Amino acid sequence: MGYSANQLRDLSSLFSRSEALRWFKNDFSSIDIKLQRYNKYDSFKGKSYLEVLKKAYKTVEKSYPNEYVLKNEFLHKWLLKELGQTDSVVYNELRIGKAVADLAMFNGISKVFEIKTILDKETRLSRQLLEYKKIFNEVYLIVPICQLEKYAAFDNTVGIITYESNSKQFHLYRKAIYCNEADIDVVMNVLHTKEYLKIIQQNFTEKPVMNAFTQFEICKKMLSTLSSNDLNKVLIECLKKRQINNAFLNKSNYQFNQIFLSLNLSEKQRDNLILNLKTNLV
Repeated sequence: MGYSANQLRDLSSLFSRSEALRWFKNDFSSIDIKLQRYNKYDSFKGKSYLEVLKKAYKTVEKSYPNEYVLKNEFLHKWLLKELGQTDSVVYNELRIGKAVADLAMFNGISKVFEIKTILDKETRLSRQLLEYKKIFNEVYLIVPICQLEKYAAFDNTVGIITYESNSKQFHLYRKAIYCNEADIDVVMNVLHTKEYLKIIQQNFTEKPVMNAFTQFEICKKMLSTLSSNDLNKVLIECLKKRQINNAFLNKSNYQFNQIFLSLNLSEKQRDNLILNLKTNLV
């Protein structure tokens, strides 16, 4: 039996942060409900929830390529190669000013990736790109190849990565133009208090007199005196030092890489989650 659009949307909801948190508690009731709703429960008896979810992922990936699938496939097929060769750190949904970046990568340079599905509108795109260019060295759009012409003409400084809707293969169409003119207001909003205080301590001989009420503005003024290269460097160093677990590099269970990243799971937590999912349906 095939699935309708509503059923596919229902299945895709299994791959979310809230669902994954239930799996940690061995709560698979949501999966059970969906299998029973579509008369699939009996056909999966004796099999594990891990098998059920992998089958669901394959179904959604083939017939309902939503943002989770696209982001997950991009992690698996594109970013994994970069992460395996560098000391890169990847962030999921990093807030930048008034926008939230789908994926952000920091190594020697900073890159942001904004994913657009065939159903997405570009009404907010100009504002998103404007925010991203205030802090990232390279900005990329990941777009369906059938909409390449529309997005390629949007902003010629932005890199373009296309994907095939069926094969989910990604191709670099245009490299982003490099920029390191970071906006100090955005930098200060991204940095944590302890981070910008440490930058001041390490990069300035002057020890300013400040308190909890004045430190933000004083540090902002001092950081604004750094060269563009130095400001870019300290920002990347700070973001790479945060406790971000990129333990989603899992080829055998790649279907959950985006969940691992979204929940910032350690390798042990990831392994425990997969172990729980090996519970069989009865």
